[in-house]
Amino acid sequence: MSLIKEYIAEGIRRKASELGFAEVGFSPATELVEDKERLRAWLAKGYSAGMSYMSNYFDKRTDPSLLVEGSLSVISLLHSYKPTESPLSEHAPKISRYAYGKDYHDVIRRKLSELFSFIRDEYYPALEGRFFVDSAPLLERALAVKSGLGWIGKNSMLINRRLGSYVFLSEILVNIELPYNEGGMIDRCGGCTYCIDACPTAAILPGRVIDGNRCISYLTIENKDDIPLEFKGKLKGWTFGCDICQEVCPWNRKAPDSDEPEFRPSAALLAMNREKWEVLSREGFSELFKGSAVKRAKYTGWIRNYKFVVEP
Repeated sequence: MSLIKEYIAEGIRRKASELGFAEVGFSPATELVEDKERLRAWLAKGYSAGMSYMSNYFDKRTDPSLLVEGSLSVISLLHSYKPTESPLSEHAPKISRYAYGKDYHDVIRRKLSELFSFIRDEYYPALEGRFFVDSAPLLERALAVKSGLGWIGKNSMLINRRLGSYVFLSEILVNIELPYNEGGMIDRCGGCTYCIDACPTAAILPGRVIDGNRCISYLTIENKDDIPLEFKGKLKGWTFGCDICQEVCPWNRKAPDSDEPEFRPSAALLAMNREKWEVLSREGFSELFKGSAVKRAKYTGWIRNYKFVVEP
């Protein structure tokens, strides 16, 4: 292993830690052959539901070197978002933990920008590349596995032995070689089926496959149509996203809480009660969720979801 590569990698790990990232891994920017076939089969079976964009840029999605020309390495990063307490996931309307605070896209992107500049300024002035946080056709979980950051659980989530699955994934594609992981993390799901058994809509299928048509997160966020009546009473109060399969996962029980202040819910959100939710206006929604990922559902989507889970 080149000492220079390891020296740069150690500097990246140190700076990433300073910025709040919990784990960093490196992998070559090459085609994900096995994952490419899994994605092809998943799409063919219609499990992408209304997420037609998953079939776009298929070759680039499965080969990062095609997405960013000249890239040689993928730097994969994990940032925990596990809250100390989960008050917004206890009673309807329930909100997925990842959306408690500020939109993670904005928070993580700022950190990635600083890390990218650090690598260029400290180690490689000719650095070229791009950084992403759930914002490009990339198989982020597959890349994280390839870099040694975890394994894919039966609920299709990336699970890290130390952090569990409450983590945001992001990547930096760069035109330099780094010391790559040579062995993935061992799959430690074993015979556990907690996530499969707990899913109220039976969205988790064998082989670590998710049927998007039945996933509560899809139904309450990406889905633009009415929620099918067959799911009435099965959303368990979830109004934006869903954490059920993560709540029951043993690997999340002892995972450390995130200390990122921007991922904590606002005082206004914590003060909401049933009476306030009932009269929430469009303007009130915009103010309450300003800078939040919940705005992805838009006001009309929120009201659709809210009525679906609270009205008999």
